[in-house]
Amino acid sequence: MPPNFRILIVDDENIVCDRLGAEMARAGYQVQTFTESSAALDYLSENRVDVVITDIKMHGPSGIEVMRFINERYPTTKVIVITGFATVETAREALKGGAVDFIPKPFKIRDLRELVARLLEKPGPQPEGS
Repeated sequence: MPPNFRILIVDDENIVCDRLGAEMARAGYQVQTFTESSAALDYLSENRVDVVITDIKMHGPSGIEVMRFINERYPTTKVIVITGFATVETAREALKGGAVDFIPKPFKIRDLRELVARLLEKPGPQPEGS
């Protein structure tokens, strides 16, 4: 795996950011974590990443809003939605909105790491100039 894959993690729980961030870094990815979705959006305004892992329910913009921003600005970036409030409706909204997967909490970090690796094995077409 090339070391230049960039992962962004957005979750209002510090422990989720810390654990996921450490695991993704150990796997060789460049990782940015944010506990505030508005700060993540500021970062994404100027930086493209390969995969975003976002919670749905957060103070400020929701994970769905983060996903919409990413889909409009960086259509090849893959978004994984995680949540402690999993319902059929939220799963449907996330997947219909462009998430590549919807994962209810609690989950095994190993499973999420393996999903990210699979997603990055087959990157989609890159837009011109990227």
